[in-house]
Amino acid sequence: MTATLILLPGLLNDARLWRHQTLALQDRFEVLVGGLSRDDSLGALAERVLAVAPRRFALAGLSMGGYVCMEIMRRSPERVERLALVSTTARPDTPEQTRRRRDAIAVAEAGAFDKIMPTMLPNLLAPASLSNLGITTLAKDMARSIGKDAFVRQQIAIMGRPDSRPSLPAISCPTLVLYGTEDQLIPLDRHQEMADLIPSARLRGVERAGHLCPMEQPEAVTGLLSDWLAEAR
Repeated sequence: MTATLILLPGLLNDARLWRHQTLALQDRFEVLVGGLSRDDSLGALAERVLAVAPRRFALAGLSMGGYVCMEIMRRSPERVERLALVSTTARPDTPEQTRRRRDAIAVAEAGAFDKIMPTMLPNLLAPASLSNLGITTLAKDMARSIGKDAFVRQQIAIMGRPDSRPSLPAISCPTLVLYGTEDQLIPLDRHQEMADLIPSARLRGVERAGHLCPMEQPEAVTGLLSDWLAEAR
């Protein structure tokens, strides 16, 4: 039986975020990319992923996808064979972060949704990636495909997420905590915090990458995920 890898994208991302990883790993795994655009709570998003997942699977999520991964680990840890948390944090929003999310929702609902991703890009990408037209165009295209209504649902789900730090020590499967060394949104100490709290975790950085490291440095991320998938329990 072919093992299954489920990849979860981040805010305003779709399956194209993981395109390189999907193509590179699909000869060894059944690779599924979960959709995180139809619900406005982490619980509902987690249950939607679990409903289509096999009995046992490997799980990786970036940013918002990482929040859903941690919710899945609270609900059905026995089903997850190994876990990768990419460009994410176990902490809940600060009041300032929640305020910025509400402001972004207001902008989107006022008819200026197309302006949101261009203003986000400097925080999402490393400087070298920001000058790469292929990467910036893909980020904008993914956002356009997700659309305003799903963006609002995603932001509501993110704002409502709990503090996941208390539940991390219970994670017992092989875990990779992966970050871009030039991530402007989630600094190294947040990733280190997760790696310290999860007994089985390994922390790995991706050079010359920001928050969207799977598409900024696809070969490096695929290599690290491949090593994680091959790691013995």
